[in-house]
Amino acid sequence: MLRPLCTTGLTVATLFFAFSLTPSLVPRPFAAQGLISGLSFTAGYALGVAGLWLWVWLGIPQWRGRAAFWFRVGTAALCALVAVVFLWRAAGWQNDLRALMGMPEDVGVRPLGVGVITVLVFVGLLFVARLFRLVFGVIARQLRRVIPPRIAHGVGLVLAFMLFWSVGNGVLFSKALRGADNSYHQWHITVQPEQSPPQEPLRTGSEDSLISWEALGQRGRDYIAGTPSAAAIEAATGEAAQTPIRVYVGLGAAETPEQRAELALQEMLRVGAFERSTLLLITPTGTGWVDPVAQLSAEHLLGGDVASVAAQYSYLPSFLALLVEGEYGVQSARALFQAVYGHWRTLPEDERPALYLYGLSLGALNGGRAFDAHDIIGDPFAGALWSGPPFRSEVWRDITAERQPDSPIWRPRFRDGSVVRFMNQEGGLERGEAPWGPYRIAYLQYASDPVTFFSPDLFWRSPDWLQDPRGPDVSPALRWFPVVTGLQVLADISAGEAPRGFGHEYAMGDYLAAWAALMGLEHWSPARLARLAEALEATR
Repeated sequence: MLRPLCTTGLTVATLFFAFSLTPSLVPRPFAAQGLISGLSFTAGYALGVAGLWLWVWLGIPQWRGRAAFWFRVGTAALCALVAVVFLWRAAGWQNDLRALMGMPEDVGVRPLGVGVITVLVFVGLLFVARLFRLVFGVIARQLRRVIPPRIAHGVGLVLAFMLFWSVGNGVLFSKALRGADNSYHQWHITVQPEQSPPQEPLRTGSEDSLISWEALGQRGRDYIAGTPSAAAIEAATGEAAQTPIRVYVGLGAAETPEQRAELALQEMLRVGAFERSTLLLITPTGTGWVDPVAQLSAEHLLGGDVASVAAQYSYLPSFLALLVEGEYGVQSARALFQAVYGHWRTLPEDERPALYLYGLSLGALNGGRAFDAHDIIGDPFAGALWSGPPFRSEVWRDITAERQPDSPIWRPRFRDGSVVRFMNQEGGLERGEAPWGPYRIAYLQYASDPVTFFSPDLFWRSPDWLQDPRGPDVSPALRWFPVVTGLQVLADISAGEAPRGFGHEYAMGDYLAAWAALMGLEHWSPARLARLAEALEATR
C-alpha cells in the first residue's frame, strides 16, 4: 500500500494535469477545475504506469545508471515547468472564455485550491487502486495453491473486480442514490408556504381541477404559478391578449404513465385546451421542469391563444433520471403523445388547434422518441422544437451525420431544409434550399452546449466541432487532448457556469426567433422580436 510512486506515471500525470487547465466549452468554478485536474492527473498516472509495464513486458531495454537518473531529473523539471506555465495561464483562459460569453472576470482558478483538490482526488483514487491490487494478490495467492498460476491470476482478477463492483455499485452507489431519491422526493412533495392554490376554476390545481394542488409536485406548482396574465402579455406585446392555458400532471397524480396521460387529457377537455389556436405538448426534463423562457416566449408570441400540457415522469435531475429511469421518460412521453394526439386527430381539421411538440435536453430526447413516422404519416402534427438535444438522441445523431458536407456540425443543413432545420445564436431557420413544408422540425442548439456535443469518443478522438469554422461561442484557445478533453466536457455538463445564450442555457431572444419561424409568424419582424425579448427579460 505504501509503495513509491512511478516516475513515468508522475511524468504523464503532470502533463495531463497541465492540459486539464486549458479551457473547455463553458467556464467552470475552481472546485470543478480541481476535480477535473485530479481525475486527469490520476488518468495520466495510470497510463504512464501501464505504458512502463508494457515497455518492460515487451523486453525493450531501459536506461540505467546516471543516464536514467539525469533523464528522470530533466523530464521532471520540464513537466514541472509545463505545469507552472499552464497553471499561470489558466486564469487568463477562463477569463477569456467568460469575456466571450459576456460574463465578468473571475478571481482566477485559485492555484492552491486546485492543487489541494487535485492531490486529494489522486490520493483517494490511488488508495482504491492499491487496495484492489492488494485484494487481487491475496485471492490469487490462495488460488495458486490449487490451480495453475496463470489461471489463478485470471480468476483472481475477475473475483476482485466483482467484489469491488458489488461494493461500489450495490452498496455505495445504491445508498447514495436512495439518499438522493429521498431528498428530491421530499422536496418534490413539500408545498412551500408562499404557494397557494389558484382561485381561477380553469387553472390546474384549483378546487375545480381534476388534479389537486398537492399532486402537481413542486415543479408543477411552479409551472402553473408562472402562467402570465392577459394583462401582462398585453403590456409586453402592445396587443390584445388572453390568459394562456397550462395543464400539468405531477408524478403523484396517478400510478402509471397511461393513467397520468388520460388524466391530462381529461383536464385539457375540462379547461377547453383544444379550443385554442395552438397546442403545445411538452416533455419536461428529468425533474419535471419546463423552461419558463421557452414557455413564455411562445405564449407572448401567440397573444396567449395557446394551451400547453406536460406530464412529469421523474423528480430526479436529468442525469440521474437518464441513468436509473432511462425508459420511464420515454414511456411517459409516448403515453401523453398518444392520448393528446389521438384525441386531436379526431377533431375536424379546420377547427382543431395547430399541434407542436417541445422539449429541452432530456425532454428533447424523450419527446423525439415518443412517436415515429408510422404514427403520424397519415395525419402529421404541425412540428416540433427541440432545444439542447442530448448527444444520446439517435435521431439527432443520424441527421447530424447526414448533414450537407459544407455545413458545420454545430449548425448543420440537412438535405434541402424542407423538413428539418437547425439554428443557434446567429439564426439558421431561415436557411433552406426548398421552402419549409407544413411539417417542421427545428433544433435550437449552441456550439458551446456540452449536453449536445459531449460524446464518449472525445476521450480518444478530436471532435468535428473543433474543426474550422468553429461555433461563435467556442473559445479559440480550446484544444483537444486525449482523455482530458473528455473529462472536461463531461464536467461541463454538471458544473459549467454558462449564462443565458451559451452552453445549455437557451436565451429568450433565440426562443422567440425559433417559435416565430417554426410557427410561420411572419408579422413578427426581427425588430419586434428584439423589443419583445428586451421587455420579457426586464420582467424576469
